[in-house]
Amino acid sequence: MKEKYLDDLKEIKDIMNRSSRFISLNGASGISVGIIALIGAYFANSKVFNELGNLDLKAIEIPQESLNNLILIAVGTLVLAILAAIYFTTKETKKRNQKIWDMQTKRLVINISIPLVTGGVICLYFLLKGYIVLMAPFTMIFHGLALVNASQYTLKEIRILGLLFIIIGLLAMLFLNLGLLFWAIGFGLLHILYGLFMQLKTKS
Repeated sequence: MKEKYLDDLKEIKDIMNRSSRFISLNGASGISVGIIALIGAYFANSKVFNELGNLDLKAIEIPQESLNNLILIAVGTLVLAILAAIYFTTKETKKRNQKIWDMQTKRLVINISIPLVTGGVICLYFLLKGYIVLMAPFTMIFHGLALVNASQYTLKEIRILGLLFIIIGLLAMLFLNLGLLFWAIGFGLLHILYGLFMQLKTKS
């Protein structure tokens, strides 16, 4: 009788959680996004930053070829990461027999988009002004703010992930010459570790 009562309580809690939060994010999404980010960082380093040398907090004249390469790598990395996240999240949603697009998904997308779009506009402005050195810390800080902002509508681990991104982004501001390394640690390693943690949590 007691076990049935506890099972009923757990089921009620799960139903309430599903109705208020988007919970279909899974470990495979994080791992795939992290791997794509590391590949993007490798190409950015070999095609762009190696040619620019040491960078300081000052505007530089970015060669048109380097600028084109950076934008192409950034857009390609972003598109592939989004597609991977959508694929694995959709797969998890179907597995849970949930709707792919509902009120929770809409709230999540809106709350994550506001800081991301704002950060994207700011990054583009400073990039065109020649402050390429600010791209790594700015993208991590705004990505972190987006995750924290959206965390109320999804898993609690997302908030922790967002705070870690903000911290790494701030560290990248202090060590501007290591910006791409911090970016790889944040978008690459951190996403992979998050994904592995979620995989283990799901199995336990």
